[in-house]
Amino acid sequence: MKKELTVKCLKAVFVGLVLLLLYAPILLLAVYSFNSVNTIGAWGEFSLKHYAKLFGDPVILNMIGNTLLLAVVAAALSTLLGTAGALGMFYCKRRVKAALHGVSQIPVINAEIVTALALAITFVAVGIGKSYFTLVIGHMVMCTPFVVLSVMPKLKQMDNSLYEAALDLGASPFKALMKVVLPQIIPGVISGFMLAITLSLDDYIVTVYTRPTGFETISTYVFNATMKGNKHTAETLSSFWALTTIIFAVIVIFVLISNLMGRKNKEVAR
Repeated sequence: MKKELTVKCLKAVFVGLVLLLLYAPILLLAVYSFNSVNTIGAWGEFSLKHYAKLFGDPVILNMIGNTLLLAVVAAALSTLLGTAGALGMFYCKRRVKAALHGVSQIPVINAEIVTALALAITFVAVGIGKSYFTLVIGHMVMCTPFVVLSVMPKLKQMDNSLYEAALDLGASPFKALMKVVLPQIIPGVISGFMLAITLSLDDYIVTVYTRPTGFETISTYVFNATMKGNKHTAETLSSFWALTTIIFAVIVIFVLISNLMGRKNKEVAR
């Protein structure tokens, strides 16, 4: 009994240390986002000036808008393409499916700098200049394989006999797909969409090699502030403490809602 209790305590301590290592930097920024001082390590008084600076600077708001719009557009297109690709691979013959699955995972395994350089060289070779179009294509190349990874497990878990039964009862392949297959894989589609948004929001390398001149995202803006010493971005860098806190809070709320909805669905199913 004592041995089991000791093992449980050690497991709890280990998990606690891992969580502390993962979230301590974010929690530190969250705490200092309510500080009146612009320096980490020095505490003045409770203040919301970083949030006021975040929502009061049109340059920062424009940059955040660019990032969010790009993420939503790239994630939506990647989700459509990745879901269609996963469906196509699932209903292919075994050998073709294995080959296509391997090819689709190359961007996942490949170094991001290689993908970015390959995209840039390709656009130059075909005579396409850097524009919003090339930026969206670059993010789609990066995000689509992760959508496929999210959708494929749901396709393998679904009851394929329901699709065949719908066809036998007179439904067209498209109607059977929309009414039978899609409702079964929708959790994987949503997961792929959210993962694609996260990847797009976080990306820097592909964005730098494919973006048009003057187009700023959160990643490029922060890089300019910390590495290039741009005066404007250096002065407003502390406002990103507030932005980090808001993003983290939104993600936590979304995860909590998802877990609560999942529990309710399980209870209803029982």
